[in-house]
Amino acid sequence: MGENSNSEEKVRFFDGVKAEFKKITWPDRQSLTRQTVAVALITAITGAFIALIDYFVQYGVNFLTK
Repeated sequence: MGENSNSEEKVRFFDGVKAEFKKITWPDRQSLTRQTVAVALITAITGAFIALIDYFVQYGVNFLTK
């Protein structure tokens, strides 16, 4: 008896999840592409900036320890 109500709860839960997914406003392909490119560019620029800072800090530490 307990397993039956447990499985009913699972079915209701997933029915609720399905209903909530129908409410989502998904982005169109053009918007998704622009946002993906923007995130990739910002990530690359940030990575290059951090690498540059790391290089200069490493150079400075090596200069001070020699």
